[in-house]
Amino acid sequence: MVQAKGWRVLATMRNPEKEKELNQLENVVLLPLDVTNIQQIEATVKAAIGLGEIDVVFNNAGYGLIGPLETYSEEDIRAQFETNFFGVLWVTKAFIPYFKEKRNGLFITTTSLCGLTSYPLSSIYNASKWALQSWSESMSYDLAQFNIGIKNVAPGGIKSNYMNVMKVAEDKSYEPLMKRLSEGFADGTLMEFSDSEIIAEEVYIAATDGKDQLTYPAGNDANRIYAQRLAVGPETHRRTVTKYLNLVSPFQSPAL
Repeated sequence: MVQAKGWRVLATMRNPEKEKELNQLENVVLLPLDVTNIQQIEATVKAAIGLGEIDVVFNNAGYGLIGPLETYSEEDIRAQFETNFFGVLWVTKAFIPYFKEKRNGLFITTTSLCGLTSYPLSSIYNASKWALQSWSESMSYDLAQFNIGIKNVAPGGIKSNYMNVMKVAEDKSYEPLMKRLSEGFADGTLMEFSDSEIIAEEVYIAATDGKDQLTYPAGNDANRIYAQRLAVGPETHRRTVTKYLNLVSPFQSPAL
């Protein structure tokens, strides 16, 4: 998106030597980056700064961990936060001194609709995205005095290979809930799937609109569902989703 608009892009990935498309584009430089490796983050940030002025840092690494909590290992849970939350934190931390010195800069992070509301069978994924949302809000106060901005783009469903890189832990006792959840994704009630270009356009808007705005829902579903949650309040929204999923609240009064 921004490369097509004439921006110079420093694109990072774990194995840039395997990339066959981005390295063919004009104004794109590939750098190695594993966001779970703090030493590599520091080295890559230093290399990026050495290549010229940087205006926007876009944190976009992440994956989904799906399944009930009791099926996750400690390694699963920690790995989810290492990528989705701590990776963003370490990259941002490494760039702050540079932005402070030039007294200008913008951080944009891909969060999720699941950082604004929650769904079943993804509690740790949801937690990592909610952590990013609250962290970013707090950081907005810290960075404002240095003329540094921070924003979140929160997509709903995206037509991408995201579903192929999810880590799924299964438990047969949750099959009815998983089935109903899948139906909600399929019929668009709980999530729709937008083209990736729509999400990219929202990132570009966040980068260029000059607005003092923290959160940018991206995609029809993210805008619709987040607006519904704000309109009715979090408790009513949660009970509505509970009812849709055919779940019975343990606090529901028994029939007389």
